[in-house]
Amino acid sequence: MYDSLKECTAIVTGAGSGIGKAMAISFAKSGCKVVCVARRKATLDDVVAEITKAGGDAIAFAGDVTSYEQMQAMAKTAVDAYGRIDILLSNAGVIPQVPLSEMTDKDFDMVMDINVKGMFHAIKAVMPYMKKQKYGRIILTSSITGPITGYPGWAVYGASKAAQLGFMRTAAMELAPYGITVNAVSPGNVMTEGLKSLGQNYVDIMKKAVPVGKLGTGFDIANAALFLALKESWYVNGHNLIIDGGQILPESAGALDEMRKLYEADIAKA
Repeated sequence: MYDSLKECTAIVTGAGSGIGKAMAISFAKSGCKVVCVARRKATLDDVVAEITKAGGDAIAFAGDVTSYEQMQAMAKTAVDAYGRIDILLSNAGVIPQVPLSEMTDKDFDMVMDINVKGMFHAIKAVMPYMKKQKYGRIILTSSITGPITGYPGWAVYGASKAAQLGFMRTAAMELAPYGITVNAVSPGNVMTEGLKSLGQNYVDIMKKAVPVGKLGTGFDIANAALFLALKESWYVNGHNLIIDGGQILPESAGALDEMRKLYEADIAKA
């Protein structure tokens, strides 16, 4: 139905794995030329190879979002290769689990530097190009953890994700006159390498916490980002789109139990 992403240039930070990799592949399939960004080039080469094998157009850029100079080089590489920057998917992030009693300044600063300052660097680097062409779509990967929910050990991660949304709202206002929108996607638990590393017990617990009964994938998050990136989505600005299978809806574990009882009773009647 929509083909407005064809021939657009999209930059994806944190494209080496997980949600970022899914975003890079999905945007390439939708016709975008994709600049895949991460610190380790080896992982990016695999993603680029997968995209090009499927007929897409992508290049790799090894860079660290904590360095503004490297993000400037990233933006220049995109323009040199493809002529413009239409979409920034600011996805790079870390999710360390550190209890407050053990958290150090180093832990705190590391998460904030990557998740918040890294987002700022990426946005600031692409802004001159988007402003000049009077068009752009900036999409942040936030989370339900922090802005809406909490989880033991993720205090600083949650703080960083809430900070992203605070940044988004003012950035969306400042950039609106240039035809640039700034929005966010907030995933619940999705099946990524990072989530699997937390163990099968954690995965099973999270599945039970989601009303739809299963976890989404990185491609479910990418699909939401695709909507926000469309030219036709110009009137969506400063919005946070939650993609969590209804995870934040139950007021208690008992609400989920009641939901399942109602479902089982309904099925028994059929």
